[in-house]
Amino acid sequence: MKNIKLSLIYLMGLFALNSCTSDLDVTPKDDDIFTADNFYAQPGAYKQALAGVYGNLSMTGTSGSDNSLLQGIDAGTSHYGRCLWYLQTLTTDEVIWSYENDAGTRELQRNTWNADNPLLLGMYSRLMVEVAIANEFLKQSTPEKVSARGITGTEATDIALYRQEARVLRALVYYNMIDLFGKGTFVTENDPVNFQGPEYSAKQLYDFVESELTEVLPTLKAARTNEYGRVDQGVANMILAKLYLNAEVYTGTPKYAECAAKCSEIIAGGYTLNTNYLNNFTADNELSPEMIFTLQSDGNVTQNYGPTTVMVNGQVGSIEQNGLDFGVSAAAWSGALRLRKQFVEKFNGPEFLNDARNTIIGGDERTIDITDIANRDQGYILGKYSNISSTGVVGPNSTFVNTDFPLFRLADAYLMYAECAVRNAAGTSLTQALSYVNALRMRAHGGSNVGNISASELSPEFILDERARELHWEGHRRQDLIRFGKYTGGSYNWAWKGNGANGVAIPGHFRLFPLPTASLASNPNLTQNTGY
Repeated sequence: MKNIKLSLIYLMGLFALNSCTSDLDVTPKDDDIFTADNFYAQPGAYKQALAGVYGNLSMTGTSGSDNSLLQGIDAGTSHYGRCLWYLQTLTTDEVIWSYENDAGTRELQRNTWNADNPLLLGMYSRLMVEVAIANEFLKQSTPEKVSARGITGTEATDIALYRQEARVLRALVYYNMIDLFGKGTFVTENDPVNFQGPEYSAKQLYDFVESELTEVLPTLKAARTNEYGRVDQGVANMILAKLYLNAEVYTGTPKYAECAAKCSEIIAGGYTLNTNYLNNFTADNELSPEMIFTLQSDGNVTQNYGPTTVMVNGQVGSIEQNGLDFGVSAAAWSGALRLRKQFVEKFNGPEFLNDARNTIIGGDERTIDITDIANRDQGYILGKYSNISSTGVVGPNSTFVNTDFPLFRLADAYLMYAECAVRNAAGTSLTQALSYVNALRMRAHGGSNVGNISASELSPEFILDERARELHWEGHRRQDLIRFGKYTGGSYNWAWKGNGANGVAIPGHFRLFPLPTASLASNPNLTQNTGY
């Protein structure tokens, strides 16, 4: 059981959330003071409400895996983590989804999407729901309202902290909005109910996220001192580090020195590398000292088709039927996920034979090439995620896993710092960068330096590949390829890129996704991204 119970009961009582098909700026039904006051009169109500702000990132609704708070949008195409994973991973060289009849997946993995893709609608809608939930919590938790409800002392102090956590979660999804769509609807707790927010550009959203997190940071708990799964200074610094790492893409102005400084703060924050790489992806990975922020999953309490349930079941091979090795049913989803050739080749070389990060399963019965996406026996498979704990205990459910999704972990901060150093960012040290890279490689080799690199090997190309080796299937790849200029165009092609079996160039406007057609129709303030 996770420390923070992810319940959305609060949302059931206070919200009528509609998808962007009818209302883009997903907002509370009304500002019903009577209803809110009754709810907040209950003991522990503010913490329960805060759990709703967190819960929207890990669950789709309040009554089971098939339920969605978004009216008219299927739960399977609107889970925050699953949609994020699809958009950042399925659109790249890391993975293929076999069941292309599943709504929106064919177009994403073949890089042929348009504004009518249901997964884009699900992602945009879920982000705006999170904004709406956070805004409502902020409206209800002002010092004035807390005082008027007779709450004082320690409880009032706790609520003030909850407010800051909600602001960080709102900043997180606006960061996602920048990265995925390059613009979006901007709404805060100060706007009236049913307000159709203006369109904010990437730069405007960037400025908001940066200023919001910078203001909130000193008021948050220090890294690793809050309850597991809740926001602390490490989480806020990680979002800022990501924002700065990609600043040149987002705004045209590089901020690598600022990114490196944030990475140094994170690294000094008390996190440590898990001595076993794969224990970051087990059913008890909440115990890993490497985790900075996760999307929580519990096979009993939070049953949903989120990213870890998808990956653990999806990585089970159609030939191997090896689900029991990962704590799910033997057949599970039988070859739903397979690896593209170009990712597999990142592990070519004798130094990767005993690398713990190399969980690729090939064999004589499999071909490295996928010439027919529907043929689940083609292509290699992966064994990275597991519904079995680090001590061998199988999760309580053979479909819905106990494994949390590692949205941010320490290894990423190591590699971000190294990238900034390779880019000659002010205040960085190549010696320190090499130390961070080799710490990851030694961990991957059980403490041996057999995989260590020299300073001369520390190049941009190496960093991009090493990020794939360390962080694959964690939702970073699209962003990384864009930042290194390898996503659009034809300088780097992968299987089925651009709908070609061997990969073809795709146009530059595919660095951003289009705003969903339904969202544009719902809010006249929005405009479509160039090229769509």
